Amino acid sequence: MITVRPARPDDARQMAALINTIIEAGGTTAHQTLFDDNRMLNHYLASAALVSCMVAHQGDELLGFQSLKWPEPDANPPGRVWAYIASFVKEDQQGKGVGFRLLSATKAAAHSTGVDAIDATIRADNAGGLAFYEKMGFRETGRYSAPLTDGTSVDRVRKDLLL
Repeated sequence: MITVRPARPDDARQMAALINTIIEAGGTTAHQTLFDDNRMLNHYLASAALVSCMVAHQGDELLGFQSLKWPEPDANPPGRVWAYIASFVKEDQQGKGVGFRLLSATKAAAHSTGVDAIDATIRADNAGGLAFYEKMGFRETGRYSAPLTDGTSVDRVRKDLLL
């Protein structure tokens, strides 16, 4: 049975291992630098911008995690309170409902903090990520090109979900 709960500091090691596998495979995340426990804590678990971070487990196995973070203070468009989402699911667990369960918990956290729109910005070459967010009700609102940390230019697709 898959369970979803707020992430805790003791999840950092498994979260880092999961995202590092995705980074090493390449092509789906803008992250190019591997995570250690401290970087995971600072970036996803203890960030001042953190709205929520949820993990999905089956027994002791971490299947995925999803983070929701506030944008820079002046980045909210008039009349909106929005946050950025980032989702990471083990490759062998994709398409099995993990992302859906994580998003349900993330949306509840968003509602409780006053967020009324969620932004998912996805690499244009991440077909799986684009399809997932579309299936979850996110709609494309823009495209732009941005370099990865190695300088490679990769188009990004911005998809928003109004809550």
